[in-house]
Amino acid sequence: MKLTLETERLLLRPFSPDDAQAMFDGWANDPEVTRYVTWGPHGTVETTRALLSYWIREYEKPERLNFAIELKADGRLIGGIDVVGYLGGVKGTPVIGYALSKAHWNHGYMTEACQRLLDHLFSLGYKEVRIDAMPENTGSVRVIEKCGGQFLCAETEERPLKGDRVLVNRYVVKR
Repeated sequence: MKLTLETERLLLRPFSPDDAQAMFDGWANDPEVTRYVTWGPHGTVETTRALLSYWIREYEKPERLNFAIELKADGRLIGGIDVVGYLGGVKGTPVIGYALSKAHWNHGYMTEACQRLLDHLFSLGYKEVRIDAMPENTGSVRVIEKCGGQFLCAETEERPLKGDRVLVNRYVVKR
């Protein structure tokens, strides 16, 4: 679904093919950022371009919510946030995932973007949203807690595109 959401400082908008270079330079090639997502660092901008093409095709699905995070002040692309899936099917519990360029960590941007997406999901009638984070990803854990996330449990899971097993803390944010 193509949708745009706004906050005081951010524009959450659909990704476009023109975002490939900014995404690659900003976070897709950064091993420290991609350490916490399902895919590894991109070696070339073409890999980023291919991922964006896939994401853009996915906008045809009404349940697909995937946003580029852009600074309103200067139009710079700084990250992405999306509903990575639904527990129990499309009418089930949405699960949020996100990534932010390292240059923009610790400025409250992801908390702002996450809270806006949560507000949108709650306005659609969802009663709760899940967000997962590896325990050592303290920045993400802080975002989750600032957005009202409550710890559910810790589980080991296999990341589908990396094939490794990691410990993941599971959090729920209730309406």
